[in-house]
Order: sequence, then C-alpha cells, then structure tokens
Amino acid sequence: MDKDELKENIEESTTGDTELNTQSTENGDEDKKNEVENLEAEKSGENLEAETKDKENISSEEELETLKDKLARTFAEMENQRRRFEKEKEDAYEYGGYSFAKEALNLLDNLERSKAALENDEKLKETDALKKIIEHLDIINNDMLSIFKKNNIEPVKSINEKLDPNLHQAMMEIEDDTKEPGTIIQEIQKGFMMKDRLLRPSLVGVSKKKASEEQKKGQNDEKN
Repeated sequence: MDKDELKENIEESTTGDTELNTQSTENGDEDKKNEVENLEAEKSGENLEAETKDKENISSEEELETLKDKLARTFAEMENQRRRFEKEKEDAYEYGGYSFAKEALNLLDNLERSKAALENDEKLKETDALKKIIEHLDIINNDMLSIFKKNNIEPVKSINEKLDPNLHQAMMEIEDDTKEPGTIIQEIQKGFMMKDRLLRPSLVGVSKKKASEEQKKGQNDEKN
C-alpha cells in the first residue's frame, strides 16, 4: 500500500469516528431529554393523583356531613310526629266528648226555657200542677248537671264576678250604683267549661254607674 492510500484510510477512519462520536452525543442528549420528560410526566401524574385523592377525601367528608344532617333532621321530624301523636291521643281521651257535650247543652237550655214559659203562664200560676211540673223539670236539670260534673263539665261562675272576656260575653249594661262597673249582675245563658276548655261563654249583663241628671239631659239633647 502506498502512502496516498494509507493517508486516505486514516482520514476515512477519523471521519467515521467523528461522525460516530457526534451521533453518540446526539443520542445521549436525546436520552437525557426523554428521561427529563419522563420524570416530569411522573411528577405531574403523582401530583394529579394526589389532587384527585384530596378531592375524593373532601367529597367523601362533605357527603358524610350531608348524610349526618339528613339523619338528624329525620330523627327530629320523627320525634315531633311522636309528640303530636301523643298530644292527639291525650286530647282524644280527655276531650273526646267535647262536641257531644256542646250539643247536649241545648237540652239544658230547653229545660230552662220550658220552666220559664210555664212559670209565666197566667192560667198555670199558683196551681199544684205547675208546682209538680216545675219539680220534675228541676230534677231533670239537676240530674243532667250531675252527669256533666262527673265528666268534668261544669258551669262558668258568673253572678257577682268581674267580666272576663275569656269566659263571659256581655250582652247589655245595667245601671247599678251598688256594684262596681263591669260586675256581672244578670246571667242570660249559662256558660260551661270542659276541664280547661270553654264549651261556650256565659251571656251576661254587667253593671255600670247610673248617669247623672246632667248626663241624661245631654244625651237626650244629642238624640233630639
């Protein structure tokens, strides 16, 4: 082999090594780049997974709190319903005959009206027949009051009592200086209570001070 051929072989070998080294360097850089990208992707994936877990934990806690609130509300509603049921049961036991008792008061009213009508009858006044009838009516009236009392139904106190709007209904005012104004001096219709409930109010007349002559004169002048 001559000198020229040897020189060419050396140059070719050198060029090949240079190209190989360059390629190896490029491959190494690319591998490093890929490795960095892979690391970043792994970190990103780990962060995403952590965020997802956090969200899942928060969501689970919120859902648990919501379920606790719903459960508490349900128990509260059940307790309220139980109390209402107990109250309704007690009322049904205590006041089951309220409507019947209220209607039965009409019987007492009719007895009172019948007695008053007979006593005002001119033909029957002072007769033995009237006295016997009145006695029988009184017996019936007292029996009914006794039955009412056994069932916790009693008359409202009225005569000589102060007017109570919760128990009495004033139908008229009557001049009377011997009583304090607002005192009940006439009972038109008896009122009744069933335990602590009002069956019906008493219809009453209450007292008021007598008007002076000057007041009466002034009232007459206004009318005229």
